[in-house]
Amino acid sequence: MDTKSKNSRKAGIIIVVILLGICSLIMMSQYDGMKYAMDSANTEATEDAEAPIPYESALASISHDLAEGNYLLYNEYARETDPADVLDEYGQRDFDWSKRYFDYEVFNSDGEQLLKNEDEATAENLQANSEEDAGYAFRAYYTFSLEGELSSVQIDGTALSPEEEYNLESTYLSSAQEVEYSEDISSIASPEDITVIYGMSQENLNAFTEAYSSEYWEYDVEPYASVGETPYYQDTLWPLCYVIIAAALLLPLRRKLDISEMKMFDVPFEVPILVWLFVYATTLDELPARIVDMTVRGTLIPGMGHGMEIIASIINFAMWFFIFGLLFWGVTSLRAMIRLKGAYWRDRTLTMKLIRHYRGHGTESDEEMVRKAGGIIKRSKAFLAKQYDALQHLDFREKTNRTILKIVIINYIILAIVCFLWYYGTFALIIYSVILFLFLRKYVKDLQEKYKLLLKSTNQLAEGHLDAPIEGDIGLFNPIQDELKKIQKGFKKAVDEEVKNERMKTELVTNVSHDLRTPLTAIITYTDLLKNEKDEEKRKEYIDVLERKSLRLKVLIEDLFEISKAASKSVVMHYMKVDIVDLIKQVGLENDSKIKEANLDFRWKLPEYKLIMWLDSQKTYRIFENLIVNITKYAMPHTRVYIEMTEQENDVHISMKNVSAAELNFDTEEITDRFVRGDTSRNTEGSGLGLAIAKSFIELQHGTLKISTEADLFKADIILPKMEIPPEEEQRQQAEREAETVREQETVQTDLSVSEHPENNPI
Repeated sequence: MDTKSKNSRKAGIIIVVILLGICSLIMMSQYDGMKYAMDSANTEATEDAEAPIPYESALASISHDLAEGNYLLYNEYARETDPADVLDEYGQRDFDWSKRYFDYEVFNSDGEQLLKNEDEATAENLQANSEEDAGYAFRAYYTFSLEGELSSVQIDGTALSPEEEYNLESTYLSSAQEVEYSEDISSIASPEDITVIYGMSQENLNAFTEAYSSEYWEYDVEPYASVGETPYYQDTLWPLCYVIIAAALLLPLRRKLDISEMKMFDVPFEVPILVWLFVYATTLDELPARIVDMTVRGTLIPGMGHGMEIIASIINFAMWFFIFGLLFWGVTSLRAMIRLKGAYWRDRTLTMKLIRHYRGHGTESDEEMVRKAGGIIKRSKAFLAKQYDALQHLDFREKTNRTILKIVIINYIILAIVCFLWYYGTFALIIYSVILFLFLRKYVKDLQEKYKLLLKSTNQLAEGHLDAPIEGDIGLFNPIQDELKKIQKGFKKAVDEEVKNERMKTELVTNVSHDLRTPLTAIITYTDLLKNEKDEEKRKEYIDVLERKSLRLKVLIEDLFEISKAASKSVVMHYMKVDIVDLIKQVGLENDSKIKEANLDFRWKLPEYKLIMWLDSQKTYRIFENLIVNITKYAMPHTRVYIEMTEQENDVHISMKNVSAAELNFDTEEITDRFVRGDTSRNTEGSGLGLAIAKSFIELQHGTLKISTEADLFKADIILPKMEIPPEEEQRQQAEREAETVREQETVQTDLSVSEHPENNPI
């Protein structure tokens, strides 16, 4: 580049710098005018704020608060909704601020106080028929019907004119109806058959109006919060921006002043567009106004005083110089499209560089740019894929609000970005709508495919294919798939149970036939022999056999009745206080002969104290007897049997362990079923009902029986809960004991009377 070109460029740079500096100084020179405009507007607002606000306006502002208060006060009285739930779901309301200015109470249809919030005198004033008798400057009545609907709203008060009362009634009725049908109030029980009355004295009305006036002017009336909001600021800034734009467009027309070919202006079309969008999207355009405001207020630099104004001026000058310079740079960069025309879109746009690259005509710089862009796109796609997968696997078993919140937040972020784009937001909305359509189409298509998989599994299950696998990731329907697996498992269990029951029914018929036929056959045989036998010794022997077989048959039939009643839950339980330690010792003593015959060494580990429990003593005795008798039948002779009882906090554990004489090859889950015996050869006497009866009696007393085996070790674990004695049962037993004592005393007195007067004895 020759010296002449360099000099011309320097001249252009100098002019641009001077122009930017002048615009910055002009902007700064208007600071005093901006401050004056703001102060004047705020002074007018303050003067307006000092004017009194009519009572009607202030009272109308709390119509919604009182309408919500009806529900809160009713719940405070009725407690139909838990107060914690009210606070959690409904939260703190404006009513909590408003009610401090009121006397209020809840009355029923008979005029009785329900809330008991006020004393009787105040309650009478609230219900007074006339405004003068009540003595309230403002009073509001809300009446609810028996069906929980709002019947009427009445407004009166000594401070209100009839016209104001009418207007307020209309406003309060509208707010009450709005709250009544609002979903926001749905978590709280609706008031029923009550009247809620609010009363405000003249003193409280004045205090409330004053507070309302202050808040109103503070938040709603003040016209300008900073100098940036004044028309003076805008009327100065925008003309200067137009001057900068005009300079950027016109200066290159003079060859000597053209600086557009400098490298800093040789940027792709998308760069200045994105920079401007970023500025507006992040509200950086508001930053200059805030700095100007802090400058005129003297708060830009902490402790700003004499001598610091220069630093503040430098900061402001630099700020405006940068802003105007950024505007000049962007316009100059885009002005190249006038000079280059069609070539601009080919050489100065990232879009065309990407297109050329994929067509195979890209330059080395294009390829480098594509690699960088590809990395950004790849990371963006990974992030979006992660969010999409999270959306696909939403769990609706969680609180619905959480799911909805996720979707709303994502949509809010997108729409917020679009809103920041201002006029460009229309184009962004079009792009967003297209992307949303494509996303929803793909999302719905995926849902349809996964629904088909779910429907296929459901149909297989309905057709009875219980072993058909229910697998695969079906996204949103995964919770339903989990439930289907549970249903499948339940069906299989039910089918297996039914098959087992059918098999057991068959075995039941076989076993019952066998167990009944054997003693019956013996009875018939020996009866025939007895008829023809002449030898008395033989006849006596036959009679003994008949007696044993009859007793055997009787025991079998009694066991059948017991297990039948237990299975049908028709057993009548007779609960009482039972020393379970003493009871199991008694069972052991009464079966001592059988234990000795079986050559077994019983080792007892029982508590050394009484353990009183609420049990059916007969049924519990039968439980222990069946288990001990079972041990004497099937335990290996000359081995030890361990019976241990331990007391826990809420129950009592009883363990019985013995070494089996035969191989333990049965199913421990089925051994407690009816007519199932560990002795499959049926060489030992027994009905196969002993463990089944014991299990049924244990379960009737809310306990459990678990049978387990390890090699030849047979173990029965009993858990009996500690049940509390019902008070009425305790009283009944006490009455029975007292009645029994009285009967014994009467019997003794009768015996004494007879002994003293034998002539009265009928015998």
